[in-house]
Amino acid sequence: MSRIAKRSIIVPNDIKIILKNQDMIITGKKGTLKRTFNKLVSISYINNILSFKAYSVSDSLGWMQAGTARSLTNSMIIGVTSGFSKKLTLIGVGYKFFIEDVNKKKLVLSLGYSHNITYIIPLSINIKLISSTEILIEGIDKQLVGQVSANLRNYRKPDSYKGKGVRYFNEFVKTKEAKKK
Repeated sequence: MSRIAKRSIIVPNDIKIILKNQDMIITGKKGTLKRTFNKLVSISYINNILSFKAYSVSDSLGWMQAGTARSLTNSMIIGVTSGFSKKLTLIGVGYKFFIEDVNKKKLVLSLGYSHNITYIIPLSINIKLISSTEILIEGIDKQLVGQVSANLRNYRKPDSYKGKGVRYFNEFVKTKEAKKK
């Protein structure tokens, strides 16, 4: 049985939760998130306490899904109250970020290729330029913030010989030594 699912979540007073069958809508000061959970999970919301259980006590798949549902719900609550952020940095001569569109929905990356890369920013994500080599990706959906930062990092992963590329903030890249004759 999942030990994570057995821990209930105490919901803050400023958060509104709507449960309809397996659909959950969470509204907070930062925004609204919606998610549909597996049919094997029973979710109850009583007196600002969310609890998760499997429909069948002996069903291990149900308990796995209940643990996943509890973890995702906790991330949703944190997202609508404080939000999530990831910081990316560029290492390399001439590498830079800049925002092109007036509505701030197009990020342009200059990564040493013969052309610039244009990335269209999803609606619920905010990107702030700290400098031309550092950006901060913010949003209420933890999965979407991580996916956007992973997509941007994929354009130029850090090189294992010189260390050039797009990195997460405080990411350590072990560099190899060049071959000697």
